[in-house]
Amino acid sequence: MDTYHVAELSIAHGGAATKLAFSAAQLVVVADAGRKLWYVEIDGMTQHTLLRMFSESDDIGVAVSGITAGGRPFRGSGYFHPNVPHSAAAIRGDGELAGF
Repeated sequence: MDTYHVAELSIAHGGAATKLAFSAAQLVVVADAGRKLWYVEIDGMTQHTLLRMFSESDDIGVAVSGITAGGRPFRGSGYFHPNVPHSAAAIRGDGELAGF
């Protein structure tokens, strides 16, 4: 399991792209039986309307793009899981994560 601090993170959903505002985010890449699984944990989100929108929707699929704190770009598709009470979210990767 490798963990990377995320400097920038954006999602695209329903034809609109949004740069996420957060205090901390980590990309976690897990190698399991020859496959790589990945997810992003996001804390301190200030976009409460966005979090509420995803908490009320069945359509949580997003395109993800970001840059690690070390400058490594990545992109992929995943599912946005909001945690409204904690101003946090997780994005569970679905398939390959380009850049890793």
